[in-house]
Amino acid sequence: MAPLTGRKVLLIAVACFGIVIGVNVVMAYQAVTTFPGLEEETGNGYDESQAFDQIMKAQIALGWKVDLGYKDKELTVAFVGTKGNTPEVASMNLLVGRPTEAKDDQRPRFVQYGPVFRAPVKLAPGKWMVKVNALAKDGTEFHQRLSLIVTE
Repeated sequence: MAPLTGRKVLLIAVACFGIVIGVNVVMAYQAVTTFPGLEEETGNGYDESQAFDQIMKAQIALGWKVDLGYKDKELTVAFVGTKGNTPEVASMNLLVGRPTEAKDDQRPRFVQYGPVFRAPVKLAPGKWMVKVNALAKDGTEFHQRLSLIVTE
């Protein structure tokens, strides 16, 4: 076996640091190119954080819960109020997408059938994130983020 010389040690050090730097560059590139953007598109985060407690108290006072379903390429959303009653929803906007990237994001067009909103949506198997934004008749905003697991 040949003796360990200064030149070999230098080459080993340069190779190790080269691998570390190369991996960091690849990871940074992936982080920047797959970042979907802002979490909330309305206003800035600081202003929204200052009103968070007030908005949350109003939403809790509504007492709404969301029943989410997906079957036969149809997404269903039903709002349930306190004591099982059906709340009056003035408008609803929904975003469905993967939790980790924005390329599969969809904003389905819903049609209301009684207490249930329905929309045709093609979702591949896996985990999906659903952001529900609704407005009560009295103007109170309702926001909820749900997970949906598609098995078909």
